[in-house]
Amino acid sequence: MPAIASPSPLRILVVSHTYIVDLNCEKLRAMTREPNVEVTVVVPRRWRPGGVQNCMIESRPWQDGAFRVVPVSNFGQNNQGLLCFGTEIVTLLREFRPHIIQVEQGAKSIAYAQLITLNRLLRLGAKNLFFTWWNLPYTLKFPISALEAYNLRHTDGAVVGNQDGVEVLRQRGYVGAAQVMPQLGVDETLFRPQPQPQLAAELGLQPDDFVVGFVGRFVAEKGLLTLWEALAAMGDRPWKWLLLGRGDLKPVLMAKAEAAGLSDRLIWVESVPHDRVPCYINLMNTLVLPSETSVQFSTFTAKGWKEQFGHVLIEAMACQVPVIGSDSGEIPHVIGEAGLIFPEGKAAALRESLLWLMQPQVAIDLSKQAYDRALNCYTNHTLAQQQLGFYRQLLASPKQS
Repeated sequence: MPAIASPSPLRILVVSHTYIVDLNCEKLRAMTREPNVEVTVVVPRRWRPGGVQNCMIESRPWQDGAFRVVPVSNFGQNNQGLLCFGTEIVTLLREFRPHIIQVEQGAKSIAYAQLITLNRLLRLGAKNLFFTWWNLPYTLKFPISALEAYNLRHTDGAVVGNQDGVEVLRQRGYVGAAQVMPQLGVDETLFRPQPQPQLAAELGLQPDDFVVGFVGRFVAEKGLLTLWEALAAMGDRPWKWLLLGRGDLKPVLMAKAEAAGLSDRLIWVESVPHDRVPCYINLMNTLVLPSETSVQFSTFTAKGWKEQFGHVLIEAMACQVPVIGSDSGEIPHVIGEAGLIFPEGKAAALRESLLWLMQPQVAIDLSKQAYDRALNCYTNHTLAQQQLGFYRQLLASPKQS
């Protein structure tokens, strides 16, 4: 009896500087737990992230079964749009021959144009996809406008990190398939409910303290001044504000707290490894993301900012911590009915949300809803299944010219 040939594997090539961090690869690794799925991730060999990680990172190759990370020489070491790759990318494409090529540097990136062009020249017949977070309208001038038009014209599918981003792409003339989902999922084995009595004692937290948490950059657009105003108006309630991160707004907040005689209510924590962040989140009675839409923020090709997702929300939800978010950008869609939403910039409304959460039964109910939503919608496994489903949908449709 003749042997039955096994189906050929689905070969997926993902290109992004994001995956120089091993932990960020978990969703893509989860794809390869499906039978006959291979994922190769191309990362820049040298990259300077900037911000709190302002040092040059030298990427390393590594492999886990059908998943592997391949560093490739690159041009442009700290700008997403200008990133592109050396000739090794050609050899890799010829050897791997992907069915899917997904470049996660946005719609206007040189790297995406490079991979589209190589896909055509090498006659790979792969589907071209990109990922974008951008969720505000913009205009472009030549030659960036021509670069974007070329990329969109040859795109088979877009993965978009938020609802508004799809509408922006439609305004830019993109009419193809789009899947809304975050770039990264949450690791529920790391971010999980876990009491931290020793850490609480080290930070001077008392059992009756209502711990309001913030994790992220201390910058104006994250709404920290609004959160401060809400907390300062809480009267004699026994709250503490745990701030995990760093940024230029720290001295401003410290000065306001000192002037109000509330310096002892603020707890500052910096430089925490990512695998220790869940320990601090588990100290919180609520995590607040009070982001505010800004017209001051600008990039090389666009202006303005509103919250693109708020990844810390799903990390807190997975730790069974109730969340409060403003209505900026994607936050209401991330939280859904599993937390509290207030109008951005409205300190009085945020104060009311905090007071509401101080009721024990309200906190218990919302913590359970948050936990269920995180596990049902945002784990790496769940997102991997969604992304694979989108790929298979595209593979069943005709190739773009």
